[in-house]
Amino acid sequence: MTETAEGAGHAEGPVGAADAAGPADTPGAPAPQGAPDDDALFVLTALMLTPAQFPGVLGDDYPQACAALGLEPFEEGYGLLLGQDGAGARWTVAVSDVALTACAIAAWDCGMEYELSPPEESVEAALPGWPLELAVCAPGVPAPHDPDPAEAGEPLTPPDTSVWGPAQRRLGADEIAAQWAQWRARVEEGAELVGAGEGDAHPGLRRVLEEAAAYTRTPPPPGRIRSAFASDGARTVRADGPGWSLVARTDDIALVLLDDEPGQVLPVGRGKELPGLLESLVALAAAPA
Repeated sequence: MTETAEGAGHAEGPVGAADAAGPADTPGAPAPQGAPDDDALFVLTALMLTPAQFPGVLGDDYPQACAALGLEPFEEGYGLLLGQDGAGARWTVAVSDVALTACAIAAWDCGMEYELSPPEESVEAALPGWPLELAVCAPGVPAPHDPDPAEAGEPLTPPDTSVWGPAQRRLGADEIAAQWAQWRARVEEGAELVGAGEGDAHPGLRRVLEEAAAYTRTPPPPGRIRSAFASDGARTVRADGPGWSLVARTDDIALVLLDDEPGQVLPVGRGKELPGLLESLVALAAAPA
């Protein structure tokens, strides 16, 4: 049985960011290069870029996500601040103060105010443009637009998710991981699931399970496997590979998305193999601190 990932690639706001943007004007935030020195950065939202947490739409793993932004894949990672300068231009500021960024996102997720003002010395890069689509804009400034490339360089642009491909597949998997209960409920009770040891019935699933198992023998790049706490003592597992994404809970089934099957969500039953495979992946996974 398959489920269609309707709208999975069209989330409002960036994947992995706080649902509500932070304070629109962040006093003390660094002025990006190319903007006047006295121009404030109006921070619209922030997100994590670490081996354990990054916008999956940017790449299959942490080094790929960093490369998409032209950043070095430092082990500690980055906080990303997406905002506008006083002229309305889009900027993405990468800071080394990951803990401060995480605190701001957690506060905003809880509906609390938090002044995200990283120290100037923590700024690693000020990049023109945004790497993800935002559905919000700063008040009292011109509409969002990219800075002049002649002055700021080529701007970051969001990956194309208008057609099915790697970016939309990963975005869909991130959405499933964030909304597991809703997606799990769409797998009809009594539906025949392909067991982890029975993937020959679907060549694509067999390949995914074999490549995921190969990770336990040859660890992949950082962030290719991620894990997070789930309810009832279980953990959510996110894994990616060439042409596929897997989302699972250690106490439940797995859901797989393939580049070769646009919009389809393929369930994998627990069978004899899946529980052990998921536990092995968790042992290798990067996990949020």
